[in-house]
Amino acid sequence: MVILPAIDIKDGQCVRLYKGDYATVQKVADNYMDTARAFENAGAEWIHMVDLDGAKDATQQNKDIFLDVAKNTKLKVEVGGGIRSMDTVEMYLKSGISRVIIGSAAVKNPQLVKDAVKEYGERIAVGIDAKNGFVATEGWLETSNVHFTQLAKAMSDVGVEYIIFTDISKDGTLSGVNAQQLDEINKCCKANIIASGGVHTIEDIKICKNLGLYGTICGKSIYSGSLDLAEAVKTAGN
Repeated sequence: MVILPAIDIKDGQCVRLYKGDYATVQKVADNYMDTARAFENAGAEWIHMVDLDGAKDATQQNKDIFLDVAKNTKLKVEVGGGIRSMDTVEMYLKSGISRVIIGSAAVKNPQLVKDAVKEYGERIAVGIDAKNGFVATEGWLETSNVHFTQLAKAMSDVGVEYIIFTDISKDGTLSGVNAQQLDEINKCCKANIIASGGVHTIEDIKICKNLGLYGTICGKSIYSGSLDLAEAVKTAGN
């Protein structure tokens, strides 16, 4: 299983949110590059980066940060947040980003996902973020009437190979992963599932590995010290 340490960016700063609430923004690190290099030194091969400004307003004002990490570390970078057009997909993938995450657009503009997968295949991931089992969009500010497994099946059917699943009620809470929903989404489609939200200790890494997931994203647990990244990488790989 792959461990993806996370850096969320808002206004150029490394931050974390609690349950996706922008009012709870908290700075967690002074320098994104130092943080990324620490992840690299701990043995991570991937880094998960989210543009929180982009998620709300579909701009790419933080793009230079993501491209800098891709260029000046050996980490493979996956980026999400505000990716709602082929132009943005192409800009990132032609500039050194390894994988882009389409979130809100998967619900509102499924044709974009089809076009992106046709052009870029496994370099496209879809982010499915759920509140009470239903998909949330626009930086988690809106909730749809689409069930998370329904969207996962639809995305898998059009060729999406990677799905990042977040239970919003768990995100940033250190309350443990939602094993039931992760198992449900993993079994409902062919796509590789990446768990996001709620990771607290090494036990959560073991749960995700035992579920047969492709990957697990770790954010607040690393910054708070409740999870040792090097241990997580080693556990996931064993």
